[in-house]
Amino acid sequence: MLRLFPNVSIKPCRAIRGMSAVLLPFTEEGRIRWSEFETHLDRTFQNGLVPAVNMDTGFGNLLNEADKREVLQRTVTIAQGRDFVAGVFIGDQAGDRLDLAAYLSRIETLQEFGAIPILFPSYGVATSSDQELLAFFHDIARRAPRFLGFELGTMFVPCGRIFSLKLFEELLHIPECIGLKHSSLDRQQEWDRLAIRDRVRPDFMVLTGNDLAIDMVMYGSDYLLGLSTFAPDWFALRDHFWQQGDPRFMTLNDLLQYLGHFAFRKPVPAYKHSAAQFLQIRGWMSSDLIHPQSPRRPDSDREILSKLRDQIEEFLHNSQPRM
Repeated sequence: MLRLFPNVSIKPCRAIRGMSAVLLPFTEEGRIRWSEFETHLDRTFQNGLVPAVNMDTGFGNLLNEADKREVLQRTVTIAQGRDFVAGVFIGDQAGDRLDLAAYLSRIETLQEFGAIPILFPSYGVATSSDQELLAFFHDIARRAPRFLGFELGTMFVPCGRIFSLKLFEELLHIPECIGLKHSSLDRQQEWDRLAIRDRVRPDFMVLTGNDLAIDMVMYGSDYLLGLSTFAPDWFALRDHFWQQGDPRFMTLNDLLQYLGHFAFRKPVPAYKHSAAQFLQIRGWMSSDLIHPQSPRRPDSDREILSKLRDQIEEFLHNSQPRM
């Protein structure tokens, strides 16, 4: 039966926990521009968002192990004891079985730096039964005092998997699993998880990964988005507006959503180039160069991105409280 309304209520004036997958910029020679990465990472921290590194936005699936470790080292230096998240990417092949040892090995590396691991899907995860996955998460919990799960639809990667609601509820009974990123791009599936979360474990974070529906925070989702790396300052301000019950939340959210719909159009992986273009337009990066193996957008996008930037800046300027 079609459900016309969500099965969770809007939660006004709540504090939103925002996480942002940080873009990793590159040079023409294909090297990482470390200084600009560090500046943007610090900008993310300064705006109160939790950075997530070695994610898809940071080309975690394309970096070699030495570069991923360098990302962690530079992040922990800037973090100065603050929380940050780091991706656990396996890179197995179709037909491979779930490789617990590979996940644990990578988690051990992250623990050297104090990062909160987020477990990227793999072919082994995609083909395991719910019972096997539950045992897997319990095994992870024995070695990781805090970690995040990750549901990812197959529209993003062939090895993606969206968990059953039963498995999702079982995860809430694992204290070490403090949250889960949900990327089905399906509001109803996310609402269903929020309803279970509210009933079973209210402190558990359902981190929306739906860059096409960033208003899911109104219903109790927190977020871990690639879109927020375009504008950690504006996302932080939007979140502040929501907590304060400020109606400017709605307009700023709409404007950021326009940006999301444009940047995350097909081919979706090219959003990373959109991010680099936008950050260059904002004067925060010296070029729009990204990992050489990642798809790019046409240069004509820059005119639209500039207009979107201008719209947001004009709104924020004109909506300042009058003295």
